[in-house]
Amino acid sequence: MARRIWDVHYTPIIGQTQVDYMLGRFYSTEHISQQLAEGQRFYFVMLNGIEVGYTAISEVSPGNYFIHKLYLEIDKQRKGKGSVVFEQLLGLMEDLEAVRLQVNRQNLKAINFYFKMGFVIEQVADFDIGDGYFMNDFVMVYHPK
Repeated sequence: MARRIWDVHYTPIIGQTQVDYMLGRFYSTEHISQQLAEGQRFYFVMLNGIEVGYTAISEVSPGNYFIHKLYLEIDKQRKGKGSVVFEQLLGLMEDLEAVRLQVNRQNLKAINFYFKMGFVIEQVADFDIGDGYFMNDFVMVYHPK
């Protein structure tokens, strides 16, 4: 599923070579096992019994959460499903103070979605992910009302 979503969505933004690198690095069995051991919780997004996306969150300190992944199949975007998933994620977060995430600065659809959900840009950051690749991201934060 990650391959299907990333190939369509991220190749125009970061190129196929970086997509391949990031999928190989961040979606290996070893890396996912490490993420689970570190407390990340993974969920599939289901629609009519079919997997149409996935998400991963973790609590980094009491009341402070990080959304590591929030992806939907391209044809399921812009139909309200992302908003529903985000609201469901909020329901899993106990004593919520803040939610943070990183989003590529060229990923305008996602940035606009997060603005709509109430996120604001907290910082601009470039993360070295090895082999000469960088994630050029906004760190965004959401505070419940």
